[in-house]
Amino acid sequence: MYSNSRTILLIGALALTLAACNEKADVPIEQGYGPQPTLPEPKSSWIPTINIATATGWPAGEKPKAADGFSVAALASGLDHPRTLFVLPNGDVLVAETNAPPKPDDGAGIKGWVTKMVMGRAGAGVPSANRITLLRDADGDGKAEQRSVFLEKLNSPFGMALVGNDFYVADTDAILKFSYREGDMKITTPGVKVADLPGGRINHHWTKDLVASLDGTKLYATVGSNSNVGENGIEAEKNRAAVLEIDIATGASRVFASGLRNPNGPAWQPQSRALWVVVNERDEIGSDLVPDYMTSVKDGGFYGWPYSYFGQHVDVRVNPQRPDLVAKAIVPDYALGPHTASLGLTFYQGDLFPESFKNGAFVGQHGSWNRNPRSGYKVIFVPFKDGMPSGKPQDILTGFLSDRGEARGRPVGVTIDKQGALLVADDVGNAVWRVTPAAKSAAR
Repeated sequence: MYSNSRTILLIGALALTLAACNEKADVPIEQGYGPQPTLPEPKSSWIPTINIATATGWPAGEKPKAADGFSVAALASGLDHPRTLFVLPNGDVLVAETNAPPKPDDGAGIKGWVTKMVMGRAGAGVPSANRITLLRDADGDGKAEQRSVFLEKLNSPFGMALVGNDFYVADTDAILKFSYREGDMKITTPGVKVADLPGGRINHHWTKDLVASLDGTKLYATVGSNSNVGENGIEAEKNRAAVLEIDIATGASRVFASGLRNPNGPAWQPQSRALWVVVNERDEIGSDLVPDYMTSVKDGGFYGWPYSYFGQHVDVRVNPQRPDLVAKAIVPDYALGPHTASLGLTFYQGDLFPESFKNGAFVGQHGSWNRNPRSGYKVIFVPFKDGMPSGKPQDILTGFLSDRGEARGRPVGVTIDKQGALLVADDVGNAVWRVTPAAKSAAR
């Protein structure tokens, strides 16, 4: 039996949910992509549109749908909420099996309770396994026949990087360093803390992604905001909504770029050698706003959050306003559709795919829970030329939503394996999918 107060909360939450579902997108989703997306007037809403795709997992024998000319198969299944991937020099694939840590002060009240209920139905409520698992495909058939616990007893790990024999992990509150030797299937020596990362009792966006600099002297960590649009106070946003630069030798860190609400997937574009990220933008101003995006990030650059979006479009909800910062806000390079929850990014440098894929970007779109109709739930490809996006997005992996609107899977991290195949972490399907040209599905 619910207590009276619990029942009242439930009734209020259901009423708010039903009310929130009445709002719908007015702009076709295609207009929310590209360097100049359509940005209609915001719609005022105390609670975001709620349009949950209930997580079910994949029925036996089913899998995502690959684009024409491509095949998809499971490199591994039966994982525990796999989120990010990293390929070691010998071809072993590391998978961060992870989820949010306890966040006791995040999302108080009815609104917070509704949000937690929604995320639970969407598959984001499972406890964190707090480990990194190694997958090895020793015979080159596209399936990992060997699996071992590479690292365990971590704290919501997400980002991974390797510099020489030093393996780095971005936990939710710190970067740790471990000694690694090529061929190791398990690390047993304790880690050394390199630098702290923003965590704490709110820790609203808990994921901390990671990439090493091209010369191996620095690490770049992505840190999401502690709120939607600063409602927890700007003091709670110190070193957040940012890319942090960490000096490996000293552990000293600084803000490299800021105003990025929830950046992830840091990756180096091969032609320009610029650092790029994908960014989840803000909620509660309608199904059409604001497009997520990918962008190159400049040293010292400010990208608007929370005061403005997509350049100098002011968010009137933020108090106090900062017109001085809005004037500096850099327009992102390429929109990825509103509420698509774009979380994974990798640039293609392999030889397995056709030449048209060279240097372009694969993006893992985790999928909306607050857009009507739903968006994302797929992996896309954006072609690049001379270091910049040069065309429309192409669907590469779809079918994550069933005909009934249930989430059979949700793609997150993406990377390229040693043979040039695309790998995709699916945290609802609990699998790592491997995409290849159709005639080369088992090629090594």
